[in-house]
Amino acid sequence: MVFEKVKAILSEQFDVAEDTITLETSIMNDLGADSLDVVDLLMSIEDEFEVEVPDSEIENIKTVEDLVNYIENNR
Repeated sequence: MVFEKVKAILSEQFDVAEDTITLETSIMNDLGADSLDVVDLLMSIEDEFEVEVPDSEIENIKTVEDLVNYIENNR
């Protein structure tokens, strides 16, 4: 369920097809996100899932799986 919502957010923000996003997808390398894109993404994630992602955690979130795991472990 979390993965499906994350895929929808990523698809909308990075204009890619949802079916191309897997748990192994790299947010920076595969989706072409820069640091500003990541901040925007995390704001959307925080709003959607009501979790807070501290700045110290951002560098640990590199793949879609990292993001999904963070959400599942912190809400």
